[in-house]
Amino acid sequence: MRWTSFFSPTLRDAPADADAISHKLLIRGGFMRQLHSGHYILLPLAFRVRKKIIEVIRNEMDAIGGQEVQMPTLQPSSIWKDSGRWESMGEIMFRLEDRHGSESALGVTAEEIFATAANEISSYKQLPQMWYQIHTKYRDEPRPKSGLLRVREFTMKDAYSFDIDEKGLDEAFNKQHQAYLKIFERLDLEVVPVEASSGNMGGSDSIEFMVRAESGEDDVLLCGECGYAANIEKAVSQLPLITDEPGPNEPEKFATPGIRTIAALAENGHSAEKQIKTMVYVINGEVSLALVRGDHLINEQKLADATQAITIRPASKEETIEHLGAEPGSLGAVGVVDLPILADLALESRKNMTTGANEDDFHWSGVDVERDINVNQWIDLREVQAGEPCIDCGGNLEMVSTIESGHIFKLGTKYAEVFGAKVLDDNGASRPLVMGSYGIGVERALATIVETHHDDKGIVWPLAVAPFHVVITIVQIKDDESVRVAEEIYQNLSEEGVEVLLDDRDARPGVKFADAELIGIPIRITVGPKGLADGVIELVNRGTGDMNLIAIDEVVGIITDSFS
Repeated sequence: MRWTSFFSPTLRDAPADADAISHKLLIRGGFMRQLHSGHYILLPLAFRVRKKIIEVIRNEMDAIGGQEVQMPTLQPSSIWKDSGRWESMGEIMFRLEDRHGSESALGVTAEEIFATAANEISSYKQLPQMWYQIHTKYRDEPRPKSGLLRVREFTMKDAYSFDIDEKGLDEAFNKQHQAYLKIFERLDLEVVPVEASSGNMGGSDSIEFMVRAESGEDDVLLCGECGYAANIEKAVSQLPLITDEPGPNEPEKFATPGIRTIAALAENGHSAEKQIKTMVYVINGEVSLALVRGDHLINEQKLADATQAITIRPASKEETIEHLGAEPGSLGAVGVVDLPILADLALESRKNMTTGANEDDFHWSGVDVERDINVNQWIDLREVQAGEPCIDCGGNLEMVSTIESGHIFKLGTKYAEVFGAKVLDDNGASRPLVMGSYGIGVERALATIVETHHDDKGIVWPLAVAPFHVVITIVQIKDDESVRVAEEIYQNLSEEGVEVLLDDRDARPGVKFADAELIGIPIRITVGPKGLADGVIELVNRGTGDMNLIAIDEVVGIITDSFS
């Protein structure tokens, strides 16, 4: 490809609203342009990279027995209503009606439709099966940002396994896990597999593949001593054992005028770790109380997972007053019998605690949690903090920002049961299929590579996904001998299967060098009169910066050998 005929509109400066480094560099490098919020046009450079990422993914899926299919993007509302996710997906789902008033949705994920298709499987003799697609997904993100890292329209590889039992699911899950490690290794992404929440996908277990990055939106807790790794939505840690002094035989109410925060109450002699923090949520339409220790934060995803919430939100001030009789800051669970109460495990057996009295400007002291509060469910609600002891070895946990690059789930029989995806086992009994789900976002992978492979000059693409392998820069386009040699090298490399971009623009050398570095092509060959006079050309490695002078007749062999 010749640069004069290739469309790569590079820019000196990034847009003012670009925050993530990948967003800036992909815009500046002429890889993409924004159409509108959360939607991007992929220009030729990006499309070439995307195609290579897809091929890596496809190769590894095929290698473990995956069969590629394609499901419709426009899906009837009925399947989503059958699974209960028409409501739980909330506003993230793009919904529409056709001319007949029939409701549909643009594909957000594909569990429902794959489970529907799995009705074609009738016998255990047809198992195991593994199907995948590489297809467009749509999510109405409230705040698309960071370029391709959070968008409303993207390409996803989503794969689904179908087995007769949990043992088969475990085998499929492990195959996908290993395939993901190979995919990310080939993409030169250093991933950390972590325990994760399954969210509204459901199922038993899930693992996210996280890449460390400053622009990452997911916090992960890591233990450098034993390797423990978990998303903040799943992480647990050790807590020091607290032995409380005996309190009174019953709670004692006391006035706290103007005191509405944990910190203010602590300043008045009631330490945060001796307080009970009460939060009011509406879970599946029912007002509920969630309790954590005063010095702890609640993780709402843990609450949603524990309650299998389809919908969950903080209660409004009006709802809180209606059900508890007081405003936030004076709330508690003592004496509450008509609302579900969910309490964090750190509150078990705690005595002589302080909490709101459900009366403005009043609190209870001397609260025995198990005696005075009607806890319906004890669950892990606490959000782990950096520096806390690892649950496995006691080492200090580190919190790092990461980008989620892949996610695999054990779905179990949840979707198969809803959609009647059953098979006859070897005894002739009908059993629901056991499913797994496995996803990778293609454009997110592209952006993540840029986030982790760049310098102050631009992108540094790994060879496997680079838009071109080599760029040939002609220093003086009006020098006939330079053009002749560059053309000869270009033709010879192209015949060897090397992807070459010939910079035949009539532009200053500095502009050409800067563009090549910005775009991030792995190898640059510089052809100029000075080098030709000595019978050499300049070979520069974009990643290492190493520069070597190579005899003209050796350059093709050296490059092709390095690719073999």
